[in-house]
Amino acid sequence: MRTVREALRTVAVVTTLLVSGGASSLWAQSPQTTTTTTTAQTTADDESKTRMDLYGFTMLDAIFDFKRNNPDWFDVVRPTKLPSFTGEFGENRHFYESVRQTRFGVKTYTPTKYGELKTVFEFELFGVGEDAGQTTFRLRHAWGELGDFGAGQYWSTFMDPDIFPNQLEYWGPNGLVWFRNVQFRWMPMKGDDEVFVALERPGASGDAGRFADRIELQNVIGRFPAPDVTAHYKATRDWGHVQVAGLVRRIDWDDILVDPFDLSGHGTGWGVNLTAAYKISKDTIKASVTYGHGIENYMNDAPVDVGVKTNLGNRITPVLGELLPVFGMAAFYDRTWNDKWTSTAGYSRLDIDNSNAQLPIAFKNGQYALANLLYNPVPNAMVGGEFQWGKRENFSDGFSFNDYRIQFSFRYNFAYKLLGPK
Repeated sequence: MRTVREALRTVAVVTTLLVSGGASSLWAQSPQTTTTTTTAQTTADDESKTRMDLYGFTMLDAIFDFKRNNPDWFDVVRPTKLPSFTGEFGENRHFYESVRQTRFGVKTYTPTKYGELKTVFEFELFGVGEDAGQTTFRLRHAWGELGDFGAGQYWSTFMDPDIFPNQLEYWGPNGLVWFRNVQFRWMPMKGDDEVFVALERPGASGDAGRFADRIELQNVIGRFPAPDVTAHYKATRDWGHVQVAGLVRRIDWDDILVDPFDLSGHGTGWGVNLTAAYKISKDTIKASVTYGHGIENYMNDAPVDVGVKTNLGNRITPVLGELLPVFGMAAFYDRTWNDKWTSTAGYSRLDIDNSNAQLPIAFKNGQYALANLLYNPVPNAMVGGEFQWGKRENFSDGFSFNDYRIQFSFRYNFAYKLLGPK
């Protein structure tokens, strides 16, 4: 298991490689070091060099949870990780501290005859998957762009990264499309009017519901015969921006057990995501509405993409897979009081149309809300407090659970620009 020490060692190695290289690797020159170089020569040299930006922040979160959630997700508000029955995660009232939001990144910009070559490498310390709950290395972006094409891991083309609210809680509104994905992207139009199209890495999960203990269902496996196709159009104006995005995908499931049943099937997933940001003086209203079938893994906090439903009139295929419909929304208001004080408040929710064979405790819908007050004593430092609320409701047993939290955070940003070799 990776540790904080290993992550910090990675930072040290990367930084050393970036600034090493003897006389051929230079810090951006100050006026005192260029007194013997003409302005024309300096300009020509600068245009032939790679510019490099180092950036990131260290951050401490101190959290008091009035209720409880899954301990692997102790420092975030995710309605899907709240208890699904009484006493699932123990007693109420917990205090936590975390530095898992801490982040480090490198961006480069290199002039070429085909246009500017851009790269991004960025990671944080927020463990997920097998490392859930751990302070460990997690890749955020590994991305490159040249001309009209990009490749690597970056924000999904189906999402809008510019509508995330100015908040302290890490995970964010549950009803947003929010996903960093591996993809190949074509960008035929950039600027105020933007058109992107991408082939993205497919992926989905399923819920066998009340038949999960049957060997027949345990031998049904997922398959993705084609990449997910995503696209968006974004219009940016003085008042803000609006974006409409679409997604189409193919999900197959194969029955590999030799028996009288044939539980194989497939489905075509699709989704539409409409987002907008509207400026009011120094303030911004951010909103999104999303609907689709079988696109849950693109949502910020959603369960499975495929559920099981009964088909008992058919002796060969007594159960079917169903791509679950999902609706998500978010609306937040970012307020700037002055050059040192800001606030954010807003609400989000996500609703699943469950299939009839899912368990009564299956996730049905979740709600999320917060309000904060943040103080920036100097441009690169922030301290703030935030009240958070999350709610989970089950499919059919009538159980629901509310969680309330207070979070205080301290963040210290850093950024540095370097000029590399010719």
